[in-house]
Amino acid sequence: MASVQLGLVGLGKMGFNMRERLRRAGHDVVGYDRNPDVSDASSLADLVAKLDGPRTVWIMVPAGAPTRQTVEELGELLSEGDLVIEGGNSRFTDDQEHAKFLAAKGIGYLDCGVSGGVWGLENGYGLMVGGDKSNVDRAMPIFDALRPEGPREEGFAHAGAVGAGHFSKMVHNGIEYGLMQAYAEGFELLDASEVVTDVPSVIKAWQRGTVVRSWLLDLLVRALDSDPELDDLRGYVEDSGEGRWTVEEAINHAVPAPVISAALFARFASRQEDSPAMRAVAALRNQFGGHAVHKAGPTSGSGSTGS
Repeated sequence: MASVQLGLVGLGKMGFNMRERLRRAGHDVVGYDRNPDVSDASSLADLVAKLDGPRTVWIMVPAGAPTRQTVEELGELLSEGDLVIEGGNSRFTDDQEHAKFLAAKGIGYLDCGVSGGVWGLENGYGLMVGGDKSNVDRAMPIFDALRPEGPREEGFAHAGAVGAGHFSKMVHNGIEYGLMQAYAEGFELLDASEVVTDVPSVIKAWQRGTVVRSWLLDLLVRALDSDPELDDLRGYVEDSGEGRWTVEEAINHAVPAPVISAALFARFASRQEDSPAMRAVAALRNQFGGHAVHKAGPTSGSGSTGS
């Protein structure tokens, strides 16, 4: 694979590891972050100055205002023929506005949904991309370095026009909500049983040969290995936006999505009272994405429901 140069904006939990994975593949990555301890450039302007044209810059900052501000600043710094890839969790409608803004300056735009969390450095990232095929082809060495080993189509998809990548990632995360909630409710029911005395062993036994085996199940087993009752966590779970957007789009398209909707509402409920199921969801998010957890305290009400 030919070496390419990339500017990477945002070196948080995922961006930092993405830079490392790309460098391991032989690519030249210049990273910028507000944290000078991890940054290769002192500013966005400095990052752009360190890149040879035509430039490609990948954005990995929080969705909403931070992404919009970064796109706008890059629009003033980059030149005609450059390319911006937005790899955060932006709403797909925002991508269309970003692409329109940059197109007026002759700058290309791709939106890329990225899945893999803190494990992506070693395992690779699932990628869903939206935008023109010519821009996708141009960035393919980057995508090939980031995706998992194996057939490209099993870890990468050119999903469609601008916005398709983040729409696909939105639905992916909605499904993730439902899967995690199902595992979590199963954990709570087992934990409440008077006949099941070793809940972690039961869940571990599902890892091979069963129809419910998955990477998420493996991560739940990992969490239970370190905290068998998940007593160290509060059952308080945030939602990062994609679940809400998935439900909104299901409504907009008249697509029934009762499982995803219920999983989203369960997260709302988690902020009102503690439950073993939501402790399991909190543990899973921490395991696969390094998301913050709320530690249990003397008045949190958490604890085993088993006998």
